[in-house]
Amino acid sequence: MKQKKLYALMLALIMTASVLTGCGASSDSMAMDMAAPEAAAPMENQMYEMEDALYSSAVTTGTNVQTGQKLIRNVNIDAETEDLEALLPGLVNQVSQLGGYIENQELYNGSSYSSYRHRSASLTIRIPADKLDGFVQQVKDVSNVVTYNESQEDVTLTYVATESRIKALETEQERLLELLSKAENMSDLLEIEERLTDVRYELENVTSQLRVLTNKVDYATVYLYINQVKVYTEVEEQTVWQRITSGFKQNLEDIGEGLENFFVWLVTYSPQLVVLAVVAAAVIILLRRRHQKRRKDAAPNPPENPEQT
Repeated sequence: MKQKKLYALMLALIMTASVLTGCGASSDSMAMDMAAPEAAAPMENQMYEMEDALYSSAVTTGTNVQTGQKLIRNVNIDAETEDLEALLPGLVNQVSQLGGYIENQELYNGSSYSSYRHRSASLTIRIPADKLDGFVQQVKDVSNVVTYNESQEDVTLTYVATESRIKALETEQERLLELLSKAENMSDLLEIEERLTDVRYELENVTSQLRVLTNKVDYATVYLYINQVKVYTEVEEQTVWQRITSGFKQNLEDIGEGLENFFVWLVTYSPQLVVLAVVAAAVIILLRRRHQKRRKDAAPNPPENPEQT
């Protein structure tokens, strides 16, 4: 009886061990089955998750970066000079010495038939931002500045965001190159190459935007208009008597200049005026003769003498 009980106990232990082993195996199998879909996740999901993580990191980094303030400075100057021909070379040389350049230049020489040429020049100048104040002072020293206006645009946030975007795209490009070297099938290979092409195209565009933005920040833009005049415009406020006196003088100068311009025009076009006068005189003489002939033909004939009949 004791042996039978021992055998029964051993059999029960064996059955219990087998049951426990089977449950462990089934639980391991279930765990493997649950992990399989995650391991077999599509390559597209992996790339999207990587992109989100990179951009989130870039934004966080960008907000914490300590950078200087980025300003775009634009200046408008309306100035006068008594000798534009002598002033321009000096300004152009000054721009070159400061490390700037002339972006656009227009020169108007006025009418050649006027006794005084109202010359003017319009220039778009790019000056290093840290040397802008010195250049403006130079313009004030050599000319009469009538109006001056300066505007500033703060692009610090745009600048930092663009830099962060570039860093994120560069990091994603490196990760995609790593995935490309480890791709095991053609589908993943094509998918990675397509995303890599998009990243490179966007990286080129964003880098170009940053270069343009950097140029605008590093070089201030000066819109300079210079007019050649005989008398400088009074910048300070005048009294009533000063305004009357200057206005009266200006009117006398305008009248004298108008008469002088008329004389120059008359002498300049005198050959044409002589020809027109000769033609007009010939036409008048011809019309007068024709008119006299018509009157003569229209007059009644005198009666015949009866003694001769």
